[in-house]
Amino acid sequence: MTKKQRYEQVFGWFRENVPVAKPELVYDSPFHLLIAVILSAQCTDKRVNMHTPAIFMRFPEPEDLAAASFEEVLGMVKSISYPNSKAAHLIGMAQMLVSDFGSVVPSDIDELKRLPGVGQKTANVIASVIYDKPVIAVDTHVFRLSHRIGLSDGKTVEAVEKELTAGIAPEERPIAHHWLILHGRYICTARNPKCTTCGIAPFCREFSKKK
Repeated sequence: MTKKQRYEQVFGWFRENVPVAKPELVYDSPFHLLIAVILSAQCTDKRVNMHTPAIFMRFPEPEDLAAASFEEVLGMVKSISYPNSKAAHLIGMAQMLVSDFGSVVPSDIDELKRLPGVGQKTANVIASVIYDKPVIAVDTHVFRLSHRIGLSDGKTVEAVEKELTAGIAPEERPIAHHWLILHGRYICTARNPKCTTCGIAPFCREFSKKK
């Protein structure tokens, strides 16, 4: 099977069998999604969702978070991974939104990456989910799946993102990001992947080696 055929088969299966795929982070505005995605780095969506309702209530708008003290924000995120840096990033992000972007979450990738705590992956998530931009966010699940399935042999996140972007149609990239993440989270897990119940196993490079 060529790589092109693998892309066609894998994403054809997703298209037919998983017509709806959405973020598992709970949010009610672009600003709140940005908070949630920053907090989700090296942390599960489930844990983030446990804490964000109180954070969203306390900081409904960027101005509210921009004026908050470090101690207050730290207290609200202390049980999430890397609380000190994330608290600082959240406040800095809100302050820049207010000062540089009129309190509006930007849609441009480069502008998003100017915000404290926002790297390529986070910028791609926001641009994709909120603005339907044709970008692919590569997290640990997407990176792992891309190699296992045979969608990419890229050695870096940037290389995998570039190959996925080339192989997936622009209009399908936003949902493809969620297809891969959710499949990696629940089916193609890091340990003991559920190959016997995996719908894309027939097109998977690693699975073919087990036959």
